[in-house]
Amino acid sequence: MKNTTTNIMNQQEIITNSSSTVDLEFEQLLKDSFDAARPGQLVTGTILEIGRDYVIVDIGFKSEGHVPVSQFTDREGKLKVKVGDRVEVLMLSSENESGEIVLSRDRAEQLRVWNDLEVAFGEERPVSGVVVQKVKGGLQVDVGVPAFLPGSQVDIRPQRNLDKFVGESMEFKILKFSRERGNIVLSRRVVLEAERKALKRDTINQLAEGVVMEGVVKNVTDYGAFIDLGGIDGLLHITDMSWGRVNHPAELLSVGQTVPVVVLKYDEENERVSLGMKQLKDNPWEKVEANYQPGSKITGKVVSLTDYGAFVRLDEGIEGLIHVSEMSWTRKVHHPSKVLSIGQEVEAVVLEVSAENQRISLGLKQLTSNPWQELASEYPVGAQIKGKVRSVTDFGIFVNVKEDIDGLVHVSDFSWTKKIKDPKEIKDIYKKGDEVDAVVLEIDPENERLSLGIKQLTPDIWESVPHRYPTGARVKGLITSITDFGIFMELEEGVEGLIHVSQLGLQRGDNLREKFRVGEEVEAEVINVDRTERRISLSMKQAKRRKEKEEYAQYLEDSGDAVTFGDLLQQQLNRSREEEQKE
Repeated sequence: MKNTTTNIMNQQEIITNSSSTVDLEFEQLLKDSFDAARPGQLVTGTILEIGRDYVIVDIGFKSEGHVPVSQFTDREGKLKVKVGDRVEVLMLSSENESGEIVLSRDRAEQLRVWNDLEVAFGEERPVSGVVVQKVKGGLQVDVGVPAFLPGSQVDIRPQRNLDKFVGESMEFKILKFSRERGNIVLSRRVVLEAERKALKRDTINQLAEGVVMEGVVKNVTDYGAFIDLGGIDGLLHITDMSWGRVNHPAELLSVGQTVPVVVLKYDEENERVSLGMKQLKDNPWEKVEANYQPGSKITGKVVSLTDYGAFVRLDEGIEGLIHVSEMSWTRKVHHPSKVLSIGQEVEAVVLEVSAENQRISLGLKQLTSNPWQELASEYPVGAQIKGKVRSVTDFGIFVNVKEDIDGLVHVSDFSWTKKIKDPKEIKDIYKKGDEVDAVVLEIDPENERLSLGIKQLTPDIWESVPHRYPTGARVKGLITSITDFGIFMELEEGVEGLIHVSQLGLQRGDNLREKFRVGEEVEAEVINVDRTERRISLSMKQAKRRKEKEEYAQYLEDSGDAVTFGDLLQQQLNRSREEEQKE
C-alpha cells in the first residue's frame, strides 16, 4: 500500500515538473522570438493577407505586421507578391497604438543592399549599377542606393563627354564606404584596369611577328592609328595601312572600329607593337610592270590634286601621277585643277613604270599629236611667219604663231644696229596685240621652244661695214656718249665707232668731259674693224697727224722751194718731240 502511494506521488511530481518545463520553454521561445524581432532587425515572414492598403505579414510574433501595399508593387502598380509568399521585412516598431507591428519592405531591401555593399567593399568585389545622371564632378550611379562615380574614375582615359554614359549598366569597384554618412564612392577605372591587365597577359602570350589578330581602333592621329589588341596597344602606321597612297588615316579608320591586323614587330622589353593592314593582301606593285606597259592607254579616277600634278587611281593600291608638264603640249598649266577635278574619270597614256619605286608616270597630252612636231615640218628654220604679240617682257616679246604656240623674239634679235639699253624701251616699240613679221631661228620640239628673229628679215649691215669703212679711212660723225675710257661717235644710223682715250690726242691736264660734249662733230681715222664683235676702232690723233702731213706736203708743193731729205727728216723729228712734250 505504501509503495503504491509513493508511486502515485512520484507520478504527480513528474507531471508537475513537466508542466513547469513546458511553461519555461514556451516563455523562452516567446523571449527569443521577441529578441529576434526587435525594432531595426530584418525578419522573414509569410504573407497572410493582401488588403487594399496593407499587406498582413506573419513574422511569428504575438501579432501580425502591417506593410503598405505600395511597397510590393512595380512601377505600373501591379503586385509582385501573393498570399503565402515568404518575404524579408524590417521591423520598425514592436507595436503601435493599435497593437500592430509596423514593418517595412523598402527599408528591408535598403538595409540588405547596404549589408551586401559592405560585404563587397570588405571583400573588394565589384558591384553592378546603372548610371542615373550627370552631377557636379562626375556621375550618380544606382547600386541599390545612390553612389558617386568621380569623372576621373569613369574610364582609363579621360572622358570629356560624360552624358554618353547615362543609362549604361556597368560594374564598379567601391573605393569608399560609409553607412553612417550614406556615402559610397565608386570606380569603373579600377575594374577596367584589372580586366585590361588580365587581357594583356593573354594577349602577350599570343604576340609574335606574323600573327594575325583583331583589334579595336583606339585613337587616330596624323601619322597612324593606335589599335587595342586586348590590354596592349599597337601602332598601325599610315604607310602600313594600304599599298596605295593614304592622305590621312581617318580616310580608312574610325575610333571604335574593329579591324584585322598583322603583327610586324614586337619589342617585348618595351612592350611596343608595330602593326600592318596592307600586309594582309598581296603587294599589287609586284605585277605592275606586267599590267601597265609604257605607251598603253589606261582609265582611272582622279583622287588627289597637288601643285605639281594629279594622282589617278588605276586599281586598288595603285596610283599614277600626271605631272602638270604632261597635261598640255602648248598651254602652260599652273595648277592641275585648271584641267582636272577630283572624282573625274580620265584616260591617259602610261609613260614610265617603276615597281621598285612604286611609281607610274602618266601623260594626258600624249593622247593627241604633238603640235611641236607638226610645227617643225610646217615652219622650218629660215621660214618667215606673221603673228600677234602675245606678251611683252624685259628680255623680249612672245609672238603667237599657231594655236597656243608662242615664239620668243629676244631683245638681241630686234635690230642689227640698234641696241636696247633699257628694258622699258621694248614696251615703247611693241605693244600687246601688234602684228609682226619674224623669221624662224630655231625649233626645239623636245623642250617646246621656238626662237624667232625680226632683224633677220633684213640683211646684216655689218656685212658691208668693213668695205665701207676700210682701215685708214677718214670719217666724220657726232659724239653720242662720253665715257671714262673714250667717246663714241655715230658714223651712220646704227653704226658707231669708239675713240679710245689714248687716241684722242689730249694734252696732259686736259679733262675729257670738258674737252668734248655730246652732239659735237669730230673727225677721226679708222684704225680697225671687227665684224664679228661689231666694233669699229677710231683715232683722232692718227687723223690729225695724217692731216698735218697732207697739209705740209701741199705747202711744199705750193712754195716750190728746194728741200733736201735732211731738212724733211729734221722737221719730222722736231714735230715728234713737240707732240711727246704735249703728251
